[in-house]
Amino acid sequence: MKNEDIVNYNRKAWNKYVDEKITWSIPVSHEIVEEAKKGNWNIVLTPIKTVPKERMGRVKGKRILCLASGGGQQGPILAAAGANVTVFDNSPKQLKQDKLVAKNEGLRINTVLGDMRELSAFENQYFDLIIHPVSNCFVPELEPVWKESYRVLKLGGSLLSGFSKPEMYLFTDEDIEKGKLIVKNKLPYCTLEETKGDMESYSKTGNTIEYSHTLEKLYPTKMATLLY
Repeated sequence: MKNEDIVNYNRKAWNKYVDEKITWSIPVSHEIVEEAKKGNWNIVLTPIKTVPKERMGRVKGKRILCLASGGGQQGPILAAAGANVTVFDNSPKQLKQDKLVAKNEGLRINTVLGDMRELSAFENQYFDLIIHPVSNCFVPELEPVWKESYRVLKLGGSLLSGFSKPEMYLFTDEDIEKGKLIVKNKLPYCTLEETKGDMESYSKTGNTIEYSHTLEKLYPTKMATLLY
């Protein structure tokens, strides 16, 4: 399956998710923004665990890229905390959520539509920090994401990313909902295997195409050495 087909398919699927008001598409409240302006804020890159602030350092005045991070959540909080924020996402409707919060709360947020593996819209060494929530599961290969992130980060900059554990793809959603952990899939896994690669049949589910990747790809040793 061609990369552009995956990008376009997942764009439509995420636009649908926004319409359905899934958790990652609900913008932060006015109260959360007001607290962030006072310095009282937190962000999450995974569903429930907040990111320790010491890993981000002082964000005021920093150029921060929220990579594949639309939805009106991390971007507005960091902008309210004083950062110069750019939100980059594959879904126009996810970006619309960030624009909505920015308009309602008087925040400055730059939004850019695109594929997380291709960041040519940005100069080399432009950002101080990249915030990348659990979203790399929506592309088939991760090396371009890490290479582009490294290119646009300033020397000494940081990339903070959330991941889906590969082993979760061993089980079906139906079994997990029933509280059963029965191994039915092999790794690495792509959700297209649910319909044996039949894209037309899979599209009827309305779900995104996801990839389990491997631990080696999720935690690139060379990337960690370069950044830290």
